[in-house]
Amino acid sequence: MKAKIAFLYGPKDLRVEEVEVPKLKPNQVLIKTGACGICGSDVECYEGESAEGRYDLGPYTPGHEWGGQIVEIGSGLRSTLKVGDKVTGDCVMGCGVCANCKDGRMPSACLNFREIGFRPDSPGGMGEYMVVEEEYVHKIPDNWTYADGAWVETFSIGYYGIWGNGGYIDASDTAIILGAGPVGLSASMVAATSGAKVIVIDPLAKRREIAKKYGAEIVLDPSTGDIEKQVMEVTNGHGGDVCVEASGNDNAIASLFDISAHSGRVRVIGHSIGRKVPVEIGKTIWKTLNIAGSGGTKDFGQRTIRFMDRIYNKYDFAALNSHHYKFSQLDEAMEVAIHQKANAMKVMLNFD
Repeated sequence: MKAKIAFLYGPKDLRVEEVEVPKLKPNQVLIKTGACGICGSDVECYEGESAEGRYDLGPYTPGHEWGGQIVEIGSGLRSTLKVGDKVTGDCVMGCGVCANCKDGRMPSACLNFREIGFRPDSPGGMGEYMVVEEEYVHKIPDNWTYADGAWVETFSIGYYGIWGNGGYIDASDTAIILGAGPVGLSASMVAATSGAKVIVIDPLAKRREIAKKYGAEIVLDPSTGDIEKQVMEVTNGHGGDVCVEASGNDNAIASLFDISAHSGRVRVIGHSIGRKVPVEIGKTIWKTLNIAGSGGTKDFGQRTIRFMDRIYNKYDFAALNSHHYKFSQLDEAMEVAIHQKANAMKVMLNFD
């Protein structure tokens, strides 16, 4: 069977080609793609500004935020996945058998590391069909749309960012989320669900207004003045018990150590790899800060789906998809994602 699949050959070289769909191995499923989100990391790879996309190994199919339906299963499946299931999947894929995986480390530590939508050996969702091993595939509720399924990967980052690696939050906490993009809003919803007081910081007025609909009680504009002063004013000098950096912005990263409360939990999930950011690291000592990052979302796929389903009727996930395009309009969709970053909350590709 042939299918139209996108391949990124290098910076600004994205092509849709008709190719033969690989035959299934016993542990794989064939998925007809229903929707695929365009992430900021996809844009950075396309622009040649990120080394995460490994087109140096060969052309690869982007798209790590996807939802689809199983249309064929391998002969040796051990899971309960079946034809007709609506599904989504993990992005960072540990092998489960190397020394680091057996030690229980994060999938990003896997010695046979793969990352769906970023490498030739793990093609993503920017194509009519995709083949994925069953261990990385998760069933979503039948009443969800495929675009809802595409949000699971994004939401898992915000969810794991707060609760993974020993993290926690409850109603006694003040949570500060830096960045009101898709990941920041996901973290905001997670924090609000716990009952915490949620403060979202973002320089874009439109995103601040959106944040109010997705968990934020207070929104702050860092471009209008000293953000530490602003935070202390609205927290009565306390700061943030949980501070989540979801923007990857240098100034936001540096401010983490200023706006955190004593004994605060600092969670770094915004992409900033490859840059050195000056920070006052000594504050981690005198404030007794707990700092954690997260490379992948180990064992959080199914938990994320259950969490989202519990709040599904409280938050309008569909409204977060600011732009919809058919897969045949991929070039136009990429142009919007690249040049309208301030207005494009999530550009979603839809398949027939």
